[in-house]
Amino acid sequence: MKNILPLFAFLFTIIATAQYTDVINSNRPGQSVSAYAVGKNVIQAEFGIGYEQQEHTILLTDSNIWSTDLALRYGLLWEKLEIMYEGTFQKENKDFSNPQSSISITDFSRNRLGLKYLIYDPYKNPERNKPNLYSWKANHKFQWRNLLPAVSLYAGATFVLGDNPYYLGDAIVSPRVMLATQSKISPRVVFISNIAYDRIGTDYPELSYIVSLTHAFRNPKWSIFLEQQGIKSDRYADALYRTGIAHLLSPNLQADITFGGSFKDTPTRMFGTLGVSYRLDKHVDKPIAIDEQKGGENGQIGRKSMKKKAKKAKKGNGAEDIDLGPTKKQLKKLKKAEKQKKKDDGAIDF
Repeated sequence: MKNILPLFAFLFTIIATAQYTDVINSNRPGQSVSAYAVGKNVIQAEFGIGYEQQEHTILLTDSNIWSTDLALRYGLLWEKLEIMYEGTFQKENKDFSNPQSSISITDFSRNRLGLKYLIYDPYKNPERNKPNLYSWKANHKFQWRNLLPAVSLYAGATFVLGDNPYYLGDAIVSPRVMLATQSKISPRVVFISNIAYDRIGTDYPELSYIVSLTHAFRNPKWSIFLEQQGIKSDRYADALYRTGIAHLLSPNLQADITFGGSFKDTPTRMFGTLGVSYRLDKHVDKPIAIDEQKGGENGQIGRKSMKKKAKKAKKGNGAEDIDLGPTKKQLKKLKKAEKQKKKDDGAIDF
């Protein structure tokens, strides 16, 4: 869950620090797209049902819209690559005041397919993620380096099937490109931004952006997000605002709810959605040759410690996999282990 959360983008927009995560990394409940992929061989579906009311003061129209959102994501070939389909199918009942009449429209308001590839990951270097063994506060305070984002590029196409009344005159296929960034500002806060250029080459190209901020609570299975989206086109322009909450039900299942709207009156928009995200986790870690493994770094593993880990894994429900940084108790253990390692390294063998 736009990283956890993935903002409502939360990912959860889950707070992710790698491509594949042990818990689902969903782009719901917002419209922002995470910079990270779902992971190789992971199949993920993100579904939502929404209702919206629109009122246009110039055209003198009132609209009631029911919609279904579907996103299908698959980790293709590499950990950094993802193929993604996004679609919104809606039924709109529109009433006109002058003259009095009404129409019904049923079609896709969003229908696109593309590839997303991570080109830069600031967390790829393990040295950057080492905790400060002497200060719990240092591990949880804001650091400027956390603003350095992961960056991915998206290339795809928007499809207009048949005589779609929302996009009259548009080509059946038009290119779409996007830049997505993601920053883990703190162990509980993720910032995501998207800049997209859609319907390239048509009479009505569209430039848009989304910024999303997600916060995980002390119980990391819950998260909240704020999101702002700007759209600029000769056909339609708007500024939309969203907020909502997501809940991690299991490592592979997330539920969410979103509310949002706009402040302009051409039209005024108010909407809400209920959503769920589910993944089929077929991910397998790439094996590392024995001669390439670094032995001794984690110490010896005894039978008791193995039993404790197995027992802890059974109790887990997914939230334990969200990285919120080491606790004070864990820092003491790490500090003790570090001193012991230095002592062992300084020993003289005869």
